[in-house]
Amino acid sequence: MMKWIVIVVLAALVGGSWMLFDKTDQKMKALQTQIDEIDSNGDPEDLLKDLNPKLQSLEGEKTFNGILLTFLCAGLVGIVFVVYLLPFFAQRVTHAVYDSAEVVEKDAMHDARSLMAQGDYEGAIAAFQQAATVDPLNRLPWVEIAKIQKDNLGDSGAAIQTIRHALESQAWEVNDAAYFLFRLAELYDEVEGDRASAVAIMNQVVEQFPGTRHSANAGHKLHEWEAAAAQSDEAEFIARQQRNQNPPA
Repeated sequence: MMKWIVIVVLAALVGGSWMLFDKTDQKMKALQTQIDEIDSNGDPEDLLKDLNPKLQSLEGEKTFNGILLTFLCAGLVGIVFVVYLLPFFAQRVTHAVYDSAEVVEKDAMHDARSLMAQGDYEGAIAAFQQAATVDPLNRLPWVEIAKIQKDNLGDSGAAIQTIRHALESQAWEVNDAAYFLFRLAELYDEVEGDRASAVAIMNQVVEQFPGTRHSANAGHKLHEWEAAAAQSDEAEFIARQQRNQNPPA
């Protein structure tokens, strides 16, 4: 609302200045015509002595009105440009840049999924890598690559290396970094059977993201693994006791 008031006031001032400028110009033309007529017919009454100073005064007034009109017009145009035109063009440029990037990203992800559906897993990985290049802070392409390597190519080692590379390639947000660490621990524990490495990664989550739900979830997972290990040790102890009590004949 305030912007509109300023614009209306400036527009009114511009209109008023233009009227003054035009009025002064008309007075000057009329006076100049009168001076020319007197000059051509002779000046027995010495009228030019009074008319010439008036003409000079009107010239000064016209110059002042012209400067004022120019200043007010520049202010009005500047405000309209800054308030309306500049944001409009900036928004158009921004949309053009981000929309083009979004189209490329969507095309790359679509191509990757199409190749995956066709069984071209290597081609799908390359397409997902392109999508990751277009949108480097999007974790989804890396997750899909690791999934293909683990589930379709049976290469859990490559999947682990992919997740590690993704983690080290960007300064990820907390949620994304924690997600990668949990997937990495899952690969070590469930696929590689390396519980020790998985425990180390969960401890890293607890230390790196204290006071977050990720830290709490990692702590819960560690407790779960400790309980499972205790049960396994207890079961092994009981089995050993039974073997000792019932030695083979």
